[in-house]
Amino acid sequence: MRVDIITLFPELCRAPLDESMMGRAQEAGALDLHLYNLRDWTSDRHHVVDDAPFGGGQGMVMKPEAIFAAVESLRTVTTSSVVLMTPQGRRFTQSVAREYAAKEHLIVVCGHYEGVDHRVIEHLVDAEISIGDYVLTNGAIAAVVFIDAIVRLLPGVLGHEQSSADDSFSSGLLEGPQYTRPAEFRGWKVPEVLLSGHHAEIAAWRKREAERRTRENRPDLLA
Repeated sequence: MRVDIITLFPELCRAPLDESMMGRAQEAGALDLHLYNLRDWTSDRHHVVDDAPFGGGQGMVMKPEAIFAAVESLRTVTTSSVVLMTPQGRRFTQSVAREYAAKEHLIVVCGHYEGVDHRVIEHLVDAEISIGDYVLTNGAIAAVVFIDAIVRLLPGVLGHEQSSADDSFSSGLLEGPQYTRPAEFRGWKVPEVLLSGHHAEIAAWRKREAERRTRENRPDLLA
């Protein structure tokens, strides 16, 4: 998968996406990542990317010219999918991540300031994505979350192909409790069933515990 991220702060994306699993995904060729500074597509000597909103109001709005120029120069194939990171977008979930993991080419535009000129949304991007019901300093932070969740679903990225299938939300439930050695720590013991070697009983216990944790922490998922 090729991913192009257009942002005012490419270094905010570089560090987390070059480390750990994302770094290994690039080394293995599963992820072809490119980071771009939006100011490189400006045409004035001051590299201005924002201006005051028409009609008044607080803050600044990202101008459309550089965004259109950047996306149009990177959108080289018809299968490219252009996504804008914005609090007003579609809520990002594990199922949405699976949708985007099937894409060949993602162009991710990172919003900033009070947002982008709405003509970008109306005439350029294919989708708006929000990673949650809160506001971040800029969309580069959200883009890292978006890309990380997608890339880990690509074939060969995780050490075990079953890993992503067992993640929270993949089955509609939160993942159940996990334990490792030592079997007893400060008097707290690992549940006996996990030490039994009885795979059917372990699977049933994990399902019950997943349902319990979902009921306690995210009852909305059971609605």
